[in-house]
Amino acid sequence: MARKQSDYLAALLAEEAETPAPAIVRETPPERTRNTTLLGRESALARVASGEVRQVTQLLLDPARVRIWPGNARSYTHLTEENCRELIDSIIAEGGQKVPAVVRRVEGDPEHDYEVIAGTRRHWSIRWLRANSYPDMQFVAQVVQLDDEAAFRLADLENRARADVSDLERARNYLAALKTHYGNHQTRMAERLKLSKGWLSKMLKVAAIPDAIIAAFPSPAEVQLKPAYALAQALDQAGDAPAIQREATKIAREQRERRGADLPLYPAADVLRRLLDAPKADRERQADEPYRYVTDLGRTLVTVQSSNRQGVTLRVHSGTGVDLDHVVEALRETLLQLERTGRGLQR
Repeated sequence: MARKQSDYLAALLAEEAETPAPAIVRETPPERTRNTTLLGRESALARVASGEVRQVTQLLLDPARVRIWPGNARSYTHLTEENCRELIDSIIAEGGQKVPAVVRRVEGDPEHDYEVIAGTRRHWSIRWLRANSYPDMQFVAQVVQLDDEAAFRLADLENRARADVSDLERARNYLAALKTHYGNHQTRMAERLKLSKGWLSKMLKVAAIPDAIIAAFPSPAEVQLKPAYALAQALDQAGDAPAIQREATKIAREQRERRGADLPLYPAADVLRRLLDAPKADRERQADEPYRYVTDLGRTLVTVQSSNRQGVTLRVHSGTGVDLDHVVEALRETLLQLERTGRGLQR
């Protein structure tokens, strides 16, 4: 977006000052040509001064003096030489950064003069190059004046065209912005961002998936909107959520073990299938293994004899050494467990 503004201004000035075609030049006296050129430049500059065209300032900056604006969706910590390699090679081949980033000035930070609104990968790549044989590389940036909401919209517009900004990164960025910039009003946010309200609602739903569930996937970047939305809906089911959480913990542990053994990680599609299948598998397992309430001393106090549409049959065991209040609490906990697994009295 910033580049288009700059290109538009440059093209405008070039067009106004362009030398006429040869046939016209021959017919036009030199004095008139010079006057036309001067008038064209004055007209262009007047349009800049009036605000019709914005004049953009470009600077060559030390990237160490530029911080990353936290409102951007892209995770700076996940950038690596590998996922920035193409950009790094392009900067080297072109003798420097050709597409400027967008920054704004910051106040009250002794370590930084600007912050990046759009151009996080360019900032990371220039820093990497300066630390790896290219110490004179400069971070090229355009300076703009934007409030936080406008900065968010600009960064979001750029990130939409970036395939390497994951659905989860964008979703969580939207969730944070919903409260920070739009007072938790989804309709207003959708209108400002020119997004479908239904699509935005799905993104916000995915953003609420807990980190403990995301840890089961090989990488947060592999959590895509459509399948993740199905997972988010399943987590909304009170009876399904505990089973999904248990399975996610198990998968995350297995993924860590596979990383440690240099084995390939379970792909996202397999992880998603296991998570969505977990509630059904849990119900089947519990149907085969009747629920038992066991006391702290390891003695069975309550056993579920049967649970179906006709009712629930429980057996209270004697000789456990507990008082009546403990028995009542055990019965209550047993019935609640049946409700949580979809086998209670409310079905």
